[in-house]
Formats: sequence, C-alpha cells, structure tokens
Amino acid sequence: MSFLIRKGRKEDCQAVLELIKELAIFERAEKEMVLSLEELQEDGFGKHPIYEMFVAELHDKVLGVALYYEKYSTWKGRCIYLEDLIVTEKHRGIGAGKALFEAVIQEAKQRNSGRMEWQVLDWNQSAIDFYKKYEAELDGEWINGKFRREQLQKFS
Repeated sequence: MSFLIRKGRKEDCQAVLELIKELAIFERAEKEMVLSLEELQEDGFGKHPIYEMFVAELHDKVLGVALYYEKYSTWKGRCIYLEDLIVTEKHRGIGAGKALFEAVIQEAKQRNSGRMEWQVLDWNQSAIDFYKKYEAELDGEWINGKFRREQLQKFS
C-alpha cells in the first residue's frame, strides 16, 4: 500500500478535523473536543499561522496527520512540539504513523531544533511502545498543568 507524506494544506482541514475527532473518541475525551473547522483553518492557514502539519495521503484521501508547532525553551532555544500524531484506525499498521513521525523529526533536524517534544497518555501502550522503538525519552517526572478556556475567562 503506497501512501504519500506531504505538507498539509488548508483544504485538508476537514479530513484532519475528522481525524482529531477520532482521536478524541479513542482518548475517551470526545466532549473535550470543541475545535471548529474555521478555527483549524484560520490557525494553520490564516494571517498568523500557529501550527504546521504533515499529512499521509492514499488515493487522494487523508488517512493521517502529524500536527506540530514551534515553541521556545529557555534552556534549549527553538523546539518542535508534536501536538498530535494520528492515523485513522482503518489504516494503522501500514507505516503511515512512522512516516509522519519521521517527517516531523526531519523538520526538527532541518530547523536545528534544540528538542522535539510530545505527550503520550500513560495507558496508551501501543504509542509508548512505538516511541520506545526510537529510543525516545519518556519522562514520568513532570506533571502537566493547564487551564481550560472557561477557567481562563474567570480571571479578571
């Protein structure tokens, strides 16, 4: 099965949004996913893009995405953060996830990034095993913090 890895385009956003919804269901957080197609398009392809993506395509259909952005570390400088690596369940096992992950690695390498980071749920053993094949550092020491939109709106 021959697929293509390429930079994502605005017209891919509908398919990418469907992949994001599939991931939200898989992660048991479907109700948390509130992103609209318009936001996804504007945030990636508007006047001030804040993310980039690679897509895996088979027969002109998007079957996977690696969505990433540049962040800054006060210790390492410019870094790449891989927000999501998603391959639709139907197409897992054909190498698309590996190819997408390696495309982001090459992007980070090309940019001379000080680090490439991502998160994985502690119960997602197949993803953990995938990253271990790359000898990735999986850090259980740091605790993630966040505020949701509703919490942010409460601050004066």
